[in-house]
Amino acid sequence: MPPGRYRDRAPPAMRTMEQWKIPEKVRRTAALRGELGYAWLGELPQQIAELERQWAIKVGQPVRRGSEAFVAEARTDRGLDAIVKLVIPGIDPMRHELRVLRTAEGRGYARLIRSDENNYAMLLEKLGVPLFELDLPEEQQVQAICATLDEAWRLPPEGPPLPTGAGKAVEMSRTIEAHWNPLGRPCLERTIEKILSYSERRRRAFDPAQSVLVHGDAHQWNTLMSPGTVTGFKFVDPDGGFAERAFDLAILTREWGSVMPAGDVMQLVRRRCSLLAKFSDVEPQAIWEWGLIQCVWNGFSLLQIGLHQPASVSLTMADAWSTAGDFAAA
Repeated sequence: MPPGRYRDRAPPAMRTMEQWKIPEKVRRTAALRGELGYAWLGELPQQIAELERQWAIKVGQPVRRGSEAFVAEARTDRGLDAIVKLVIPGIDPMRHELRVLRTAEGRGYARLIRSDENNYAMLLEKLGVPLFELDLPEEQQVQAICATLDEAWRLPPEGPPLPTGAGKAVEMSRTIEAHWNPLGRPCLERTIEKILSYSERRRRAFDPAQSVLVHGDAHQWNTLMSPGTVTGFKFVDPDGGFAERAFDLAILTREWGSVMPAGDVMQLVRRRCSLLAKFSDVEPQAIWEWGLIQCVWNGFSLLQIGLHQPASVSLTMADAWSTAGDFAAA
């Protein structure tokens, strides 16, 4: 056991499941894993108590952020504020997030303090509030995320290969196509056809020489304040991958919240795509294509956990998007 106040006294009494206010998104995502997910929820209090003992920390109530892991504030026996994260089994079986965080060593990402790979638990640097809560103008938000991505992009770690941009294009298109009917055809058939076309373009466009270690989910909620750093922000919750920069940039084109934005939908999407291209020097058409794929992928994912309102926004945007043609024609 590491040195600390817990060395010479019994660990705190284990809290029960009822005492933990597990966010509904986390419960729903765990439920999708079936018996494995329900077992994880049932064992969570014991796992947290064991981490408190092993790492000499005190874990607080969960934070609102996230849907694929238990995430809570924690404090070490030396008074350091941190974040503890336990990932739902089956969500990231290859431990890509851990590999990204270890490779980054705190540059562009929250610093990894400790980890338990077997139980997929992490103790992370505590950052500030998400970019979303700062209520900055759209252009400033896009610029901040692009700058932080530029700080975070690097060559992938050694070891087993990460999912590639080509592989992601194939996986996402096949998954979307397979779920369209079971989910009740929640978007136009034309949208599915356009996604298949764009996915094939992005598959063929994959070039290892032009690819980087990507975050995979870089949006306003995963971009947190980090005073004293180059950009003022760091990322959390990376998915990891080896892909073109446009894959990461496109994430922001799908994020519109739970209410349809006012105004011409395609003008809004085109403006955001233009800003992303401006601040990253990446071809806008590639961002545009990945953006439509991400928009439907996000909508289907939200439907699967019962979040119908934000899913409806994503899929309504996607239907307008698929009708608009390519970026230059929008």
